[in-house]
Amino acid sequence: MSNAEITKVVQQDKENCWHHLTQHKPFDGDANPMVVVEGEGMRIKDANGKVFLDAVSGGVWTVNVGYGREEIAKAVYEQLKKLCYFAGSAGSIPGAQFAEALLDKMPGMGRVYYSNSGSEANEKAYKIVRQLAHLKGDGSKHKIVFRDRDYHGTTIGALSSTGQFERKNQYGPFAPGFVELANCNCYRCPFGKEYGSCDIECAHALESLIQNEGPENVGGVVLEPITAGGGVIVPVPEYFPIIREICDRYDVLLHIDEVVCGLGRTGKWFGYQHFDFTPDMVTMAKGVASGYAGISCTVTTEKVFDQFKADPSDRMHYFRDISTFGGCTAGPAAALANMEIIIRENLLDNVVKMGDYFQDRLFELKDKYSIIGDVRGKGLFQGLELVKDRATKEPVDESVAAGVAGNCGKEGVIIGRTNRSFKEFNNTLCFSPALIAGKSEIDEIIDALDKSFASISA
Repeated sequence: MSNAEITKVVQQDKENCWHHLTQHKPFDGDANPMVVVEGEGMRIKDANGKVFLDAVSGGVWTVNVGYGREEIAKAVYEQLKKLCYFAGSAGSIPGAQFAEALLDKMPGMGRVYYSNSGSEANEKAYKIVRQLAHLKGDGSKHKIVFRDRDYHGTTIGALSSTGQFERKNQYGPFAPGFVELANCNCYRCPFGKEYGSCDIECAHALESLIQNEGPENVGGVVLEPITAGGGVIVPVPEYFPIIREICDRYDVLLHIDEVVCGLGRTGKWFGYQHFDFTPDMVTMAKGVASGYAGISCTVTTEKVFDQFKADPSDRMHYFRDISTFGGCTAGPAAALANMEIIIRENLLDNVVKMGDYFQDRLFELKDKYSIIGDVRGKGLFQGLELVKDRATKEPVDESVAAGVAGNCGKEGVIIGRTNRSFKEFNNTLCFSPALIAGKSEIDEIIDALDKSFASISA
């Protein structure tokens, strides 16, 4: 496009579009919204011609295999020519093929239900819990436990199960039947303990909560394998096996939300696979097709699936749910091509190697700048928590984290951060570069951070 055409597009955007998570008042003046015009590998170009290294894979942890993957675009194109869509009450070739390929990476899981976003995938899992409460009893076993600091989506139901005050603020009243569990952040242990001398109270708290709510009332638990937007919080190794055992004891379905971590982000196909347990349900979106098409999946065990089988004369005993764009064939076509790239290019191995390198470089920054209180993460999913004082762990104001991110942007590197999620802990910088990242890209991120921290420390 010519400069004149790009200028026109920016004006069209400014006058007609409503951007996500954006205050538009500044655009009433001379300021313009960012308009991204193209991407290749890990780099994007904006309408002004500036090139950025994208350290957050599309802004929200999505473009796992990088921009400009022609083979994914071709796979989608060829499929859309053959069949673009048919409702999910019937099957499709790419839908069947991707379901088999996906389940091959998820031992113990048995069925794939398609929809079009992470929020919707989670809503399906909640509906499964709620319907089973009626199919197996009187509906009382309907409550769903969620964890403080976890995020599960933007719909009212998904927000009802989200442990982020500012994300939820002004959007209530929320759906009843969701109960909050304490977070598992060792850096700020909600129980005042230290790992190594604790009893993993953050996991055992689930049993106390179930007993308080009544085991006959709790039907599900939803957890991120690694808390993502809530601060990149990695549970200790013992955490999930304890959670699994408690769920089994009280006949509670364990639902793992892999919308961020799924499809390689942490160095395994799924984040939960680091922790030696099998969930009852797993949800995913974002990296499933690396943003080349919209797709999400709610994956269940065969045991969960079988509970919806009954005599067809029973009008209510099946999963009475539908997702319009779960029937779009572009999603599974793109997802198949995306998975093939991850396998062919050994990207899981790359995530492990580059993740270790990235974390080592982040610890170097911690040694250099006292504002960094904690470094945490797994694979190419890393976080830096910023503090005013390491001894007291008093968090910096959100404006400080925003300033660091802004300075990185001036250096041509886009990073993420906790963004108006909590009353006081919007102080974590978040990094999720594409799975193709090499040392040079990691070093570029570190250099931008180094300059940004130096500027605020001067």
